[in-house]
Amino acid sequence: MTTRLLAALLTLTPLSAAADWPQFRGPAGNGLALGEAVPATWDEDSNLAWRIDVPGDGWSAPIVVAGKVLLTTTVPADGDDLTFEVHCYDLASGARLWKRVAKTGPPSEPTHRDNTYASETPVTDGERVYAYFGMNGLFCYDLSGEPVWSKDLGVYPMNNDWGASSSPVLVDGKLVLQIDNREASFVVALDAATGDEAWRAERPDEQSNWSTPTVWRNSQRTEVVLGGKTVRSYDPATGDELWNLPIGGRSSATATAVGDTLYLGSENRVSRGGTPGGLFAVRAGAAGTIDPGDADSAKANGLVWMNVRGAVGISSPLVYEGQIYVPERRGGVIRVHDAATGEESYRKRLPGAAVIWASPFGVNGAVHILDERGQTHVLAPGAEYEVLRQNELPGRFWSTPAVSDGSLVLRSQTELFCVRATNGG
Repeated sequence: MTTRLLAALLTLTPLSAAADWPQFRGPAGNGLALGEAVPATWDEDSNLAWRIDVPGDGWSAPIVVAGKVLLTTTVPADGDDLTFEVHCYDLASGARLWKRVAKTGPPSEPTHRDNTYASETPVTDGERVYAYFGMNGLFCYDLSGEPVWSKDLGVYPMNNDWGASSSPVLVDGKLVLQIDNREASFVVALDAATGDEAWRAERPDEQSNWSTPTVWRNSQRTEVVLGGKTVRSYDPATGDELWNLPIGGRSSATATAVGDTLYLGSENRVSRGGTPGGLFAVRAGAAGTIDPGDADSAKANGLVWMNVRGAVGISSPLVYEGQIYVPERRGGVIRVHDAATGEESYRKRLPGAAVIWASPFGVNGAVHILDERGQTHVLAPGAEYEVLRQNELPGRFWSTPAVSDGSLVLRSQTELFCVRATNGG
């Protein structure tokens, strides 16, 4: 046990019942930590409740349920083998509660050197945790770490051997996975309790997308929306398509739903011989094909607005207090759009910012943007650019943080950090 972990165990009192952060980007999948408060400032010496080493490699984001922090990782074993692992930590102290090896063996498919075989964020329904390792399998455990079921969903190559990273989501007792690949793309819904297949929809026009499905609960119905060159919405009960929107570009970012509006986008790929992508807003009740090239028809079928200069890269947009925050893929640039119109409010390079892979999140009435170097840039919300502060931790950061019960949990390439008020906040 490390000295820093022992200190955390000795000095911390138990937390109250934690507000769960059960999936990628939080309770609603939109990066909003409503009703939460975390310290305004932190670094290695202040408001750091604990930090622990995490073995192996994994960019999966941490999730929090019932005072437990869960993540996945892969650890080198003999020869070319890896152990595919699920780890559970105590939110209060950082102590590891359990570790399960889901699988041992060589990876089923290659992955890019910057990707990992544990990039998909697990998801929980409060009773079970679902850990997906892409082409290497899907594993379900209860919150004590006891195995419930597992499933092999097949092995499919990804474009450029990048590997997979789309995370599973839960909706109405079903686990939904987007498995877009170079050969046979599809979306599948499984019974969350048993792993039995409920429905499947083929996606023959899609290849190798990396976005996570969005569960959109609006005033008219519940939808599951999948990114791609054509964004498609599905009925989570049946898998029937509700509407589609051809947007082009490349789909890595996850759509964001706020009330009766869905905000989505894709990356500009013109320089690579592709299409420009853009930023789009769709209203509840959309139907049929929304054709961006036919303004009247698109509006009638559900398009609110589009901005072809608003391309979205890897990091998923945050919609907060009437503005859309879009970290650009390179250069530490944040671009902000008016959520009502799509018009650009400002575009600025964050001071000293590195590449941004993690998705922004909203807490404490402010926008938080974590860059690769561990700097969290805190912005005042609104149409005017204002940097409130910058907080920094050491390491390389790609994973999106979790917020729960006054704690901010951040994962670097090698460590897990818990920011919490320890010296007055």
